[in-house]
Amino acid sequence: MKLLFLGDVVGRPGRRLVRDLLPRLVDRHQVDLVAINAENAAGGLGLTVKAAEELFADGADVLTSGNHIFRHKEIAEYLEETPRLIRPANYPEPAPGRGSTIVETSTGRKVGFVNVMGRVFMAPLDDPFRVAEREVEALVAAGAEAIVVDFHAEATSEKKAMGWFLDGRVGLVVGTHTHVQTADETVLPGGTAYISDLGMTGPHESIIGMKREGVLGAFLTGRPHRFEPAKRGLRLEGVLVELGGAGTRALNIQRIQEVSDLEKNSAF
Repeated sequence: MKLLFLGDVVGRPGRRLVRDLLPRLVDRHQVDLVAINAENAAGGLGLTVKAAEELFADGADVLTSGNHIFRHKEIAEYLEETPRLIRPANYPEPAPGRGSTIVETSTGRKVGFVNVMGRVFMAPLDDPFRVAEREVEALVAAGAEAIVVDFHAEATSEKKAMGWFLDGRVGLVVGTHTHVQTADETVLPGGTAYISDLGMTGPHESIIGMKREGVLGAFLTGRPHRFEPAKRGLRLEGVLVELGGAGTRALNIQRIQEVSDLEKNSAF
């Protein structure tokens, strides 16, 4: 079974990249399931119903998120209504939506997804390790044959720790949040595929997706500046993972980087 997981989609440029490149990637690699981190898909910050529906229509089977998921108020109700969109499971209860879900491939295989958020340099949510363990156990009890974990976190050390913590119990652990793809993809000894960060699907002539001027202004002056999604250097990033029959053992993992010239022909 082949799974394609795309890194944080940033704004309309990121969504256009998905629409343009995803069908070709699915055909080229014979992908069975597509997951996308979508927490920056609306204006570069948060997710709206419109942006989520676009990504589903363009081929996403499941959407994960992170610390910006509740930026737009409308998403709370949509989370409740949409099992294929998940938010970090370690938000204190009660929180809208769910932190895990099960989706089926076209061949009927059940794949579980878990979303948790780190605590190092981030909001002090509930323990992501214990929550991830609880969600994984619940998915196994519900019949999931393979499990994928999106750990939305800042610190590489915390992400590495999660990979080792879940090694042998899930098929894939990916890090998201930094928008910078790491080159440490590997299959751990217990069979779990791992990468510290999927990277970003969006404009790379930027500072993690935003126009450089606003970010530089904030750093240079110490004062608030308006951040806007950039438009140039469009690139899709993520990983392609092949899972074995047991679902908890990865056969291989490879980084994906696809460059697009959409910016030459489109207005965002």
